[in-house]
Amino acid sequence: VTSVDLKLSRMTYRPLARRYCALNAMDGGGNGGALPLNNKQRNMLPNKSRGEFARNPRKDSEGLSESPDFEFEYADTDKWAAELSELYSYTEGPEFALNRKCFEVEFRAHVPDEKWTELDAEQHRAHAMRLLDGLEVTAREKRLKVARAILYMAQGMFADCGSEAEVQHWMRYNIFLLLDVGTFSALVELLNMEIDNSAACSSAVRKPAISLADSTDLRVLLNIMYLMVETIQQDDPTDRPEWKIIRETFRAELGSPLFNNEPISVMLFSMVTKFCSGHAPHFPMKKVLLLLWKSILFTLGGFEQLQNIKVHKREELALPPLPEDSIRVIRSMRAASPPASASDLIEQQQKRARREHKALIKQDNLDAFNEKDPYKPDDSRDDDEDNDDNDNSIEAETFPLERDEVMPLPIPHLPAERVSLPKGLPWAPKVREKDIENFLESSRSKFIGYTLRNDTDTVVGLPRPIHESIKTLKQHKYVSIAEIQITKEEEYQKTPLSVGEEEVEMSSTELLYQGILPSLPQYMIALLKILLAAAPTSKAKTDSINILADVLPEEMPTTVLQSMKLGVDVNRHKEIIVKAISAILLLLLKHFKLNHVYQFEYMAQHLVFANCIPLILKFFNQNIMSYITAKNSISVLDFPYCVVHELPELTAESLEAGDNNQFCWRNLFSCINLLRILNKLTKWKHSRTMMLVVFKSAPILKRALKVKQAMMQLYVLKLLKVQTKYLGRQWRKSNMKTMSAIYQKVRHRLNDDWAYGNDLDARPWDFQAEECALRANIERFNSRRYDKSHSNPDFLPVDNCLQSVLGQRVDLPEDFQMNYDLWLEREVFSKPISWEELLQ
Repeated sequence: VTSVDLKLSRMTYRPLARRYCALNAMDGGGNGGALPLNNKQRNMLPNKSRGEFARNPRKDSEGLSESPDFEFEYADTDKWAAELSELYSYTEGPEFALNRKCFEVEFRAHVPDEKWTELDAEQHRAHAMRLLDGLEVTAREKRLKVARAILYMAQGMFADCGSEAEVQHWMRYNIFLLLDVGTFSALVELLNMEIDNSAACSSAVRKPAISLADSTDLRVLLNIMYLMVETIQQDDPTDRPEWKIIRETFRAELGSPLFNNEPISVMLFSMVTKFCSGHAPHFPMKKVLLLLWKSILFTLGGFEQLQNIKVHKREELALPPLPEDSIRVIRSMRAASPPASASDLIEQQQKRARREHKALIKQDNLDAFNEKDPYKPDDSRDDDEDNDDNDNSIEAETFPLERDEVMPLPIPHLPAERVSLPKGLPWAPKVREKDIENFLESSRSKFIGYTLRNDTDTVVGLPRPIHESIKTLKQHKYVSIAEIQITKEEEYQKTPLSVGEEEVEMSSTELLYQGILPSLPQYMIALLKILLAAAPTSKAKTDSINILADVLPEEMPTTVLQSMKLGVDVNRHKEIIVKAISAILLLLLKHFKLNHVYQFEYMAQHLVFANCIPLILKFFNQNIMSYITAKNSISVLDFPYCVVHELPELTAESLEAGDNNQFCWRNLFSCINLLRILNKLTKWKHSRTMMLVVFKSAPILKRALKVKQAMMQLYVLKLLKVQTKYLGRQWRKSNMKTMSAIYQKVRHRLNDDWAYGNDLDARPWDFQAEECALRANIERFNSRRYDKSHSNPDFLPVDNCLQSVLGQRVDLPEDFQMNYDLWLEREVFSKPISWEELLQ
């Protein structure tokens, strides 16, 4: 790292320089590897057991907010039982018995004595076919009863089961049976009918208050469809061979334009926009969003599949393999201790003020330390430089606690066997081709006085250390799939005739993009509107959309207990909506980026234009620990527990206590997703990074570091890293612990001057120019690939054969045919024609 011109600014940034050298000594890299470490210097190295840079224990014990480590494993979804229970609101509880009653009426009419679990496969199939025929009737009430009977089948025939495991077994069996007889296609047709039901829409618009009763038909259909998608996407190794075939066929059908000539996801997106426009306020939006999320997850694939697709695409493009598996690296990380809270800081400042006069008592100890410290700079101007005015400091808050002490407090010597040093940094460093070009250009102009554009091989006249630097940079050079795609797109735009037609693989991602392309901006705005309404920091406004249509009962609660239960239900409802939207946006961004970078950029740009960046920052501008540890759930009312066990009597005390979980899985999942989306939107975009600075995101993000979960901390630190150079010297000096955590956990770009901002402080910020240039590239891509009607006529093939041209049938307008005789007289007979010249 030191050989590629990463200069440490001693005068400005002495503490980090000392730690940086200590890290090199620890890793055995650079010049620091040969330096011996005394005990005081060793105590400045990262403490692996705590995952942070250790200072003296007294400061750590006083200055850090104690918070628990969260044993959270990030995945595509929560456990299957949790995902099933989140489909239903607690207000829907009485409908479980109603579904059972509707099934038994239908079932007993044909099988009077036996239970469902006692019948053979043929009888099961025959009854499923009878129910499917019942969906074809025209009477609405009859159709709803049949749909409820099918829903009871999909819910696992819980009246005949004695345990939750038995319910889940019959759910899986019944759902594969229903799919095999063609139930899903019939449900999609019924859903289309309900979406286009203008009478229900106009009735809901006129109502002053919308409740569960207004969306009964839609909720029953969406419940069945969600249970089918969620159950079938669970890959069980004990499944029968025919079930595996059904599963793969269903996955292909769900992602293909077989339903109303569009994928099922596009139809659900249209429901979201219709809801947000106010034309259908009765739509049960939580269920729509959950089904949309699971459909995208099932058809496109989750994070493990994304990693496999990435590896496969790199092999196809003949790119070197990935330096590491990012999923495994993140899972192996440990959380760092969070920064101090405000109360801790005030208390620490008071103690520091009482202690300041002691700094001069042991001057001999201080001199001895300075003599032994090989990392202390010899420049006497450091102290004067540190007192200068803040350099472009944007945040005024300071944390004196996090600055280095001049004189360390005495630390007890640790036994040799207890001193454990980290093995190294978790990520392999990366370098872009552009970074190598910039480094060579600056080196040539500095040492020789000339530049060679697009040449990274010629090193004539450059000093030996620069040769080594270039060699190191090229060893860590990383070429992304996006760079290859951008280069190919430039070729298609410049030389369309010589390159020829592009062969587009019609994958599920490509089909989905083509389906949502015409209305993608409206879809993004609608999702962000709902996210804003569901965010805990949002205040109720008269013009905001009502997202509680599928949770509020017809009769409002009359007792304190009922009110408490409804309050928990409403908060849980909002949390589930946030979880679904965050997962939808992240999945789409990641899949579009792999499919083609300009598809990703198109979606990302419309998210930015719809104010997604300030919205996510507003979401995090709350007590994030309270949000993650919220207990908005009543476990005894969760499905399938509530239909198998006898329910205990609910009391206000039991509702207040909540469950015994350390944290709420869905809320932590949502927070990580939103941070990942924010990273996707701002990565390598200078103008969007400056938006983070302008919206004062640093203190908001720093508060999020209090959550001791490694993955969440990683994405917070990434967002802090990209804006560090713009926050000013005083902020960097006051946040040394955060800077150290960034160094320790975030991937390094070898010649990225992220910590100092020496050369980019004065870089202009022209948001409009950057976004307009990107938008022009996106529009050219979309026009070339998808807009065949506006293709350039100069590039179309021309038919030069006289016979084929004359043989083409030309449809003439009616008025021309009526006046054909007049046209012949005027244009043919009355004009002299020289046939000899014409034939020549």
